[in-house]
Amino acid sequence: MTTILVLNGPNLGRLGSREPEVYGSATLADIGRELEASAPGITIDLRQTDDEAELIGWLHEAIDSGTPVILNPAAFTHYSYGLRDAAAQVTHAGIPLVEVHLSNPYARETFRHTSVISGIAAGVIAGFGVESYRLAVEWIARRD
Repeated sequence: MTTILVLNGPNLGRLGSREPEVYGSATLADIGRELEASAPGITIDLRQTDDEAELIGWLHEAIDSGTPVILNPAAFTHYSYGLRDAAAQVTHAGIPLVEVHLSNPYARETFRHTSVISGIAAGVIAGFGVESYRLAVEWIARRD
């Protein structure tokens, strides 16, 4: 394996300035740099969109290329059945998909306690800030 697709949903392009007390002060670009530095020999293909259809298209791309996925679905976590169905296609194709969250959804508002993605993901890593992403990269790298 040489590439991991790291997909991020709505509002995560605002990291660094969006509720730093919840999400930390790192920007998405900072996260990308940290992942690349922590995973020599692995290409981190970091993407972010506020568009559900684009995120679904990227999951289809992962299926077609056999690329492992780290997915932070952000707000789509709680209600996007279209995203869930696309993520299920990734896992059914035998491609690792890990759900990540910077914050711990269970320590937040009740509506955040439900994930439509968790049930089909290989695992969920949440609440460790940027470390959530690093742990997911490490797990995927060890599988190869």
